[in-house]
Amino acid sequence: MTKADDSSLDPDQRRAVEQRAHKLLDRASAWQRFPTPIEDILAAANLKVAPHGIFDPAQILAYLRKKAVETATTLKNALTKVFGIYDANDFVIHIDNSVVESKQTFLKLHETGHHELPTHRKIFRIFQDCEETLKPEISDLFEREANNFARFMLFQGDGFARMAADCAFEIKTPMKLAKKFGASIYASAREYARTNHRACIVYVLEPVQMCEEIGFSAVVRRIEPSPSFEQQFGRPVETVVTPDHYLGDIVPLGRKMTRPTAVVLTDKNGVRHECLAEAFDTTYNVLILLYPVKALTASTIIVPSGFKAVANF
Repeated sequence: MTKADDSSLDPDQRRAVEQRAHKLLDRASAWQRFPTPIEDILAAANLKVAPHGIFDPAQILAYLRKKAVETATTLKNALTKVFGIYDANDFVIHIDNSVVESKQTFLKLHETGHHELPTHRKIFRIFQDCEETLKPEISDLFEREANNFARFMLFQGDGFARMAADCAFEIKTPMKLAKKFGASIYASAREYARTNHRACIVYVLEPVQMCEEIGFSAVVRRIEPSPSFEQQFGRPVETVVTPDHYLGDIVPLGRKMTRPTAVVLTDKNGVRHECLAEAFDTTYNVLILLYPVKALTASTIIVPSGFKAVANF
């Protein structure tokens, strides 16, 4: 099942979040430094990462007892996801160091967002010292704001988008830029689509499950269209990719990557467009990048044999 939205904000909310993130990048002198200097950002925010994680059961109970909070839910609902905790009183963040380094990086910036956004810090202090929980709609908004704060910090505003625009239009570009910025390939692929001036879309699939009845299935985790793609084709609503799906041949089985492969999409006006799709298996997810052939420049057009499928969203 496609995961719930984790990033959309209205223009005023996004502007306010990005202004706070911009100021912190200034204070940390982090612009144009690669990978994005997380430790300097934390220092500029006057935040510390707890030297010892609290994510095994014994440590969680000890921490909660120290904070005089009766249940993990009380703290978690007031703060953030289970992989990270922001202590608004002690200016300390706790990160689950069992997750991969690139995810830890994003979590640190996410928790920093809770710290740097004034409303978050104030509310978290109040709820951390009582046994109440945030309303679900407020908690959801805070999570989306912190995610956008982390995105802006990690990808240095539009720095990622500008670099991507100067690179080849292919799935390898966000993979390469992920290393440069210190981000995960997953986050970079999403950023590549959502900030691209060309029409393109990224599908994020859960690991492929093989099954005798249909061959395989891969649950759709996220779908990230570029603004121009969504305007032209709409937003897909698929929840699973199987062999008979128009992207079925793109899913890499027994290999890491699928070379650009031809498909046909029909836009909202009923016009058919020749497109290319390519994929990469990160082992954690399968990423598929799809784009109309017209989005390529004349010097980079790839002409594969035969266009197979037609998709209508």
